[in-house]
Amino acid sequence: MKIATYNVNGIKSRLPHLLEWLEREQPDVACLQELKALDEGFPRAAIREAGYESIWKGQRSWNGVAILARGMEPLEIRRELPGDPDDDQSRYIEAAVGGIVVACLYLPNGNPQPGPKFDYKLKWFERLNAYAATLYGCGHPVVIAGDYNVVPTDFDIYNPRSWKKDALLQPETRECYARLLEQGWVDSLRHLHPDEAIYTFWDYFRQHWDKNSGLRIDHLLLNKTLAPCLKSAGVDRWVRGREKASDHAPTWIELDLKKLKAA
Repeated sequence: MKIATYNVNGIKSRLPHLLEWLEREQPDVACLQELKALDEGFPRAAIREAGYESIWKGQRSWNGVAILARGMEPLEIRRELPGDPDDDQSRYIEAAVGGIVVACLYLPNGNPQPGPKFDYKLKWFERLNAYAATLYGCGHPVVIAGDYNVVPTDFDIYNPRSWKKDALLQPETRECYARLLEQGWVDSLRHLHPDEAIYTFWDYFRQHWDKNSGLRIDHLLLNKTLAPCLKSAGVDRWVRGREKASDHAPTWIELDLKKLKAA
């Protein structure tokens, strides 16, 4: 099974890129973030024509998450991150797909910091960590995939000095992510590429894409049940090179699910 995460940065304007990617790479599961569209604006028909069923949670102008499954229906588990009933931002959706619990998230950016947006980011992260602890040992294979808006270490960015004040690199942000991994989650991309400078995001400024001045902020974390199935992981960089592309590239893993049955 191939599972991918992709911040589309506006599903209406990037739909051609999304459909091209789905046709060319054919992930079995695709977790999308930053739809920037209301529920009724989600292009379900076009995605279904491409061979995918979907569930989604939209929001006007920003946020929004979705889970697509090739040739099967994602079975929705929840549409919000537990811990704050007053949080109305569309940042989390969870489904069962092919026997795997797939959680798709769009963690708050947190800029500018310090300030209320950064405070919200940290509170959301704490809620994620609390809930992830229950998912980790639930007995089912689980992947938490999405745009985490955290650069885990200085090795995950082309030049940390240029981003020293950014919320993605703050010690509090990194500490939250480190505590998440301490639960036992496997950071798929880094696990399989421990010594490679590998990026998933290149902003639109100062020719950062042309110069490969990137950041690694899109992650797929596996619990102890699913981690032994991990075969490969990578980034579909070609999508970022398309005209008027999202500033993220799809990030993916391949799993050997036969190992689940063997266990």
